Amino acid sequence: MQPYDQMMTRQRKWMFYLLAILVLGAGFTDYPRIFLGLLLGAVLSFYNLWLMQRKIKQFGQAIVEKRSARGIGTFTRLASAALAVLIALRFEEYFHIIAVVLGLMTTYVVIMIDFVFFKSRYLHREER
Repeated sequence: MQPYDQMMTRQRKWMFYLLAILVLGAGFTDYPRIFLGLLLGAVLSFYNLWLMQRKIKQFGQAIVEKRSARGIGTFTRLASAALAVLIALRFEEYFHIIAVVLGLMTTYVVIMIDFVFFKSRYLHREER
């Protein structure tokens, strides 16, 4: 498996773990509105992660094959974020709007944490 594919798999795995924690938080805490907001944002953030990884892989393949490369789906990702905010505004009694916005950013936090762990593991191997 190529390093990019391994990275994609790791990031999706960590997003699934985070989604499971948010579901448990929504079901078993006294703050379901906040956890449901985080969950809504994180679900659409996970979709954005999947979409971004797929588009980047297609973009790289197009470059390798020396053919015209299409965009990386920025408009679609922005539209899904707008959809999350609209859902949160429409159903305010179920979703906390600030939690939805924070949930939308979870992909980027997962990517940064994955980078830090991978880089520290890589540097640790180089020292040997």
